[in-house]
Amino acid sequence: MTQPPGQQPPQGGFGAPYDPPPGSYGPPTQPPGQAAGPYGTQPPGPYGPAPAQPGPYNAPAQPGPYNAPAQPGPYNVPTQPGPYGVPSPPQSGGPADGSGGGGLFRGRRGAVIGAVLAVVLLAGGGVWLATSGDEDKPTAKKSAAPEPSTSSTGKPKGKEKDPGPSDLRAEADGINTLRDPGEAKVLWLQEGGVDLPRDGASVYGPWFVGDTVVKAMFHTVSGYSAADGSEKWSLRLPGKLCGAPSQATTDGKIVFGVESGSGNQAECNGLQMADLTTGKAGWYKTYKRQGAWDLLSYPAMAINGDTVTVGRKTRTDAFRVSDGKVLFGELPGNCQPFGFASGPLGIAAASCQTAADDHKEQLVERIDPASGKVLWKYKVKKGWEVSQFYSVSPLVVSLKKERDWAIVTLNANGTYRSQLVGGNENYRVECDTDLITGGGNLDNCLGVAADDRTVYLATEAAKSGSGPTNKVVAFDLASGRTRWKAAAPAGQTMMPMRVEGGRLLLFVESSLNKAGAIASLPPAGGTPQLLLRHPDGGVRTERSVFQPRVAYVNGRSLLMSTSISGVEDGDEKRAKSMEMFGN
Repeated sequence: MTQPPGQQPPQGGFGAPYDPPPGSYGPPTQPPGQAAGPYGTQPPGPYGPAPAQPGPYNAPAQPGPYNAPAQPGPYNVPTQPGPYGVPSPPQSGGPADGSGGGGLFRGRRGAVIGAVLAVVLLAGGGVWLATSGDEDKPTAKKSAAPEPSTSSTGKPKGKEKDPGPSDLRAEADGINTLRDPGEAKVLWLQEGGVDLPRDGASVYGPWFVGDTVVKAMFHTVSGYSAADGSEKWSLRLPGKLCGAPSQATTDGKIVFGVESGSGNQAECNGLQMADLTTGKAGWYKTYKRQGAWDLLSYPAMAINGDTVTVGRKTRTDAFRVSDGKVLFGELPGNCQPFGFASGPLGIAAASCQTAADDHKEQLVERIDPASGKVLWKYKVKKGWEVSQFYSVSPLVVSLKKERDWAIVTLNANGTYRSQLVGGNENYRVECDTDLITGGGNLDNCLGVAADDRTVYLATEAAKSGSGPTNKVVAFDLASGRTRWKAAAPAGQTMMPMRVEGGRLLLFVESSLNKAGAIASLPPAGGTPQLLLRHPDGGVRTERSVFQPRVAYVNGRSLLMSTSISGVEDGDEKRAKSMEMFGN
């Protein structure tokens, strides 16, 4: 099984895009002294020459569920559109002079393909597919995830009654009794709780609105108390969920993508507004999808102010969140936006149809989300595609071209700023387009973060005496070159989430015998400081949360599965969907 067209992660080296000729796109021309970074042909990075051939593949970054902006977003908190971590408020940084970076980025973009994972993990008890830069075929590897054998009661799964809240409370209490000094508590656990079809379902969220955590899956959206996990409200959607923005509006409103029709006639063309503070449904409408490119595209949804956009390969439709009014559709010209990043700015990726069924010319654009007016354009070198927006402020863009991968940064006015120099490291970023079975949002990655001076990336895990471990590499935003590297705790890996209060927040992933944690690094690097340690006695339960998104809000950390399925009837109801930790 492979990912849908247009969502296959790049599998090769990392080179970067070039700056368009002066005056062709964007307002002012490039700042003096700033080289035009022609994708990978510039000087090698500080850790060895850039490989002559494309290396392994890799990836994305900050807007989205794993990190998020200044609105109630998926893990919600402040600073960039974001991945596994809570969003943080966008940080401003003016244009900086400096030479453009170059070199190739090597690494694996996205740890796995969600659709494959959902099948092989269930069948093989922990098998996942990864792509090596030296091979064209996927290679099967054994994962460290525990095999789903029996439930906490010791009875075979699929043969017992559905556990209730008391069973989950008992499991959490049992873990808490094993805590060592300094470890956080398991505040609460949630299971899938929904009868799903055989192929399971993607899980959307979490969104934080006040003290409420919201999760959406299949036909249902539910709000839970962040303090104790009790259900506050539940909303039945008019169709199967097929998309959702990574953030809600500042007052807690959101629009979900839902299917209309059923069976073979089902089509992802419905929109349902909901108030996440109350769980009440608002307006509902459908929009028209036409042409093969449109029908085959997964919607990329985003919220910018009071606008929700629904992007597909050939166009984007925009609606007012508050009342559902159509704001714009197809824009003038042959270049159309196919996805926005959620957040205060309307940053979009656009593709241009230059010949029949040809969308190989792409742009990064700033668009007024209320009118559709294009404010500036940055032309991406032909053949390269906009893959993800790692950050909107500063603007950090992931680009791919077949097996190649590049990260470029732009100034606030859309002119070229720098290209990251990967050196000889392999890098790892995980986005929803790699992890879940549906959805094409461009702003939801874990493993990358940025502030007004630095871009942070996680490296791939490497073997060590105490188990696989990795590093975080800090890149200077102005030059694209490496500033420093910081090692993860022994035997564990860590992934950047967002920058908050001048410090980089990290998710330290669990290992076979060590639970996860939230940690931080100062601007100069050094040794990670643990802010919240998950209890080692509950590592098995923690690792049962499938390919989690991670949020850190108000001193609590939340893990949420990105998809849920089961082998026997009832398995999906008992599968862990969320786990909250705190003191």
